[in-house]
Amino acid sequence: MAEAKLPVTIRELRSEDRDAWQALWTAYLEFYESSVADVVYDTTFARLLGDDPQDYTCLVAEHDGKLVGLTHYLFHRHNWRVENVVYLQDLYAVPEARGLGVGRALIEAVYKAADAAGCPSVYWTTQDDNVTAQKLYDRIATKTNFIKYQRPA
Repeated sequence: MAEAKLPVTIRELRSEDRDAWQALWTAYLEFYESSVADVVYDTTFARLLGDDPQDYTCLVAEHDGKLVGLTHYLFHRHNWRVENVVYLQDLYAVPEARGLGVGRALIEAVYKAADAAGCPSVYWTTQDDNVTAQKLYDRIATKTNFIKYQRPA
C-alpha cells in the first residue's frame, strides 16, 4: 500500500516563525525527555536566522499555513574527506502528521541542500527504541554500526 502524503511546503525558517518553531522544538525535546533554558531558545533561534557557516540551518514543513515539522542541520568538516559533511541533528513532525511524508520531505530537503553544496554525506543518530522513526530511516538511509558515546555530565 502506498504511503499517504500530507501536502507540505519545505522552506527556510523565518523570523515570524519564532513561536511556532519554539513549540515544535519544545515538543521534540520533550519526546527525548529533555528541556533547555530560555537563553538556549533565544540563542538557537538567533543563530538559525544568522549567516555564520558554523551555525545550524533550520528547515520547516508548512501545511495550510501552520508549521508541522522541522529539521536542524549543520555543515562541517570531516578528516576523512575533502568536502564537508552534513549532520542532521533534529527532526520532528507533529504527531498528527507522522507517517504522512513530513519527515521524509524534510530529510530529502536536507539531502538536496547537501547535494547543492557538494556534500555527499548526510548522517544522524536516533535512539535505539525510536522504532517508528527507524522505519522511515531504513527506507531512505543506510544504518551504520557506530555506537554513540558521550562525556558524562
